[in-house]
Amino acid sequence: MISFNNLRSEDAVTRERREMVETQLIARGITDKGVIEAMRKIPRHMFVTDEFRHKAYADCPLPIGEKQTISQPYMVAIMTQLLELKGVEKILEIGTGSGYQTSVLGLLAENVYSVERIQKLQIRARDTLETLGYTNIALKVCDGTLGWSDYAPYDAILVTAGSPEVPQALLDQIRVGGRLVIPTGDDKRQVLKKIIKTPSGFREKSYDECTFVKLIGLDGWQEEK
Repeated sequence: MISFNNLRSEDAVTRERREMVETQLIARGITDKGVIEAMRKIPRHMFVTDEFRHKAYADCPLPIGEKQTISQPYMVAIMTQLLELKGVEKILEIGTGSGYQTSVLGLLAENVYSVERIQKLQIRARDTLETLGYTNIALKVCDGTLGWSDYAPYDAILVTAGSPEVPQALLDQIRVGGRLVIPTGDDKRQVLKKIIKTPSGFREKSYDECTFVKLIGLDGWQEEK
């Protein structure tokens, strides 16, 4: 697994990244030390396009092309915190996007399997992650609503797009005791949910309201023509 010490940050943005963590994460209730340390170290500006690099540490999502976004830092933090990672997990991420959320998971888990439906984004994310030296992340282009059954069951699944409901394939690919974090709702607003798989079924709890791009796929939203 990549070490925190191997992530080289640019001196010019170190202060902005520190302020992001203090004002957007810690001040809003993020307490997981691993999440805080990861987001303090990872160069988020490397995951945005040149056009928006000056806003890389702002408290907002940013366009990354292909009608997709890199999530607001707080949303990355709260979703990761809800997974309760200990460093030994095998994780499935649905929606690689820029690769930023993927990179956070890569520091906090043993192995990350991330799927993305848009090949152009997957290639860009792969290049960034390789530049940062990750060796515990596998990427695939496919329909995220179907998961990645080859490596199931997973200890945790994180979905970075809004879905009208929880895809059954993802529920099937969680191990007993595993966690699924996903935003569900309509195409304008969703609620962040954490679902825990128990021997007798699923236990669900709702958290923040949020707005994500649509989870497109067979068991999600249909792609607009």
